[in-house]
Amino acid sequence: MIFASPARQTQAPAADVIIVEPKARSLQHPSDRPAIYLAGPDVFLPGAAETGARKQSLCARYGFAGLFPFDNQVPPGPGQDRAIYAANLRMMRSAAAGIFNLTPFRGPSADPGTVFELGLMAGLGKPVFGYTNDARDLCARVPGATRGADGLWHDPSGYTVEDFGNADNLMIDACLAAASPGIVRLDADGRLDWMEGFEACLRLAASWLAPRRAGEHG
Repeated sequence: MIFASPARQTQAPAADVIIVEPKARSLQHPSDRPAIYLAGPDVFLPGAAETGARKQSLCARYGFAGLFPFDNQVPPGPGQDRAIYAANLRMMRSAAAGIFNLTPFRGPSADPGTVFELGLMAGLGKPVFGYTNDARDLCARVPGATRGADGLWHDPSGYTVEDFGNADNLMIDACLAAASPGIVRLDADGRLDWMEGFEACLRLAASWLAPRRAGEHG
């Protein structure tokens, strides 16, 4: 895992569901700039489009094209959820790598949709990089977790809590450790919109992908 110390910033449908295809332009990116899929609960933030634009600007600074889910033009209507899913799948398949915001969202763990996308891209054999703006171990994030007489940690419902020193479920941390240098942990009060961890992942991606790009052009 990688720890970072930032400077403070100021700032189920019916069976006959209709799938609306997004505009093709959403997957276009310059051929000389590897595309990175930008995953995370950022899409739920107020000003989500602006957050995506900031990330894409940082991607360009490091020589990448950022693919943000909001780039897909999916009109509202029946089957919108399935259309968004299909559009995001195409984005992930077209990307050279993915960066995942794994900051806890609506609980002690990462957004489940983001975790699904992480597993999918890792399963596709693509480089994946992740960061969290909450540097605590998972065990410390679970409210009311206590160590029992059995030596294990349990939540208030009595369920066992993992205590491996990971930022999240072991499958998440292990996935990133196997596919990249590991998760970047940032002590940023759990803020979803802080960019230091994201930029750290961009630096990792640049160094990780550079040898591959050199081999392709060698």
